[in-house]
Amino acid sequence: MKTKVSRSASPPRRKPRQSRARHTSQALQDAFVRLLVERGYAGITIRELVAVAGTGLGSFYEYFASKEDLARVCLHLRSKALLMAVHDAVERNTGRPFREIVLAVIESQADAHREHPQEWGAHYLLERHLSGPEAYRKMYDRFVDEWVAALDAAVDLSPDCDRQEAARVSFTIMYGLFAHAHIGAGGKPDLNALSRQACTAICAYLETQRK
Repeated sequence: MKTKVSRSASPPRRKPRQSRARHTSQALQDAFVRLLVERGYAGITIRELVAVAGTGLGSFYEYFASKEDLARVCLHLRSKALLMAVHDAVERNTGRPFREIVLAVIESQADAHREHPQEWGAHYLLERHLSGPEAYRKMYDRFVDEWVAALDAAVDLSPDCDRQEAARVSFTIMYGLFAHAHIGAGGKPDLNALSRQACTAICAYLETQRK
């Protein structure tokens, strides 16, 4: 018996595996971020996107189903870059006191935000507009897991410290400070002051977990 295939089903989007395909996909992502800063999400059109990216309208739909689809990809990849920066910082500082690990994690985030800070302000605003509860929760949990690893890597936290709770508090402090600073400072936050504030707040909290 033959299985009927619904004609209304959307064809799967092409995965950018080859060099040229990756270049096209990246050009569209770069164009989106540029226009996001200049125009805001509502002001971006797909025709303008492909013009800035230097590609064709057909190429856009080979990789992305819609403007929103492209936006979600950009949000995910930029958040993933921050996540990997935390992971790498923890790996480089395993076995050190918690203050040194916290400082390394915060500095990794400051370094990631240092180039093109206006893009990060636009990123956090768009995140509030597009991220649904499930997607937000998944990424939030991944960051919390990295903070659990950071606390496990410290040599001077009490064995009785609730790592999961401490990780949630630590990440929430860091995320809140970085996101609101980039949104509220018009794309020009003082990253040195921001790093100092985040380290002070997180370390003060973690100090209570040593007792």
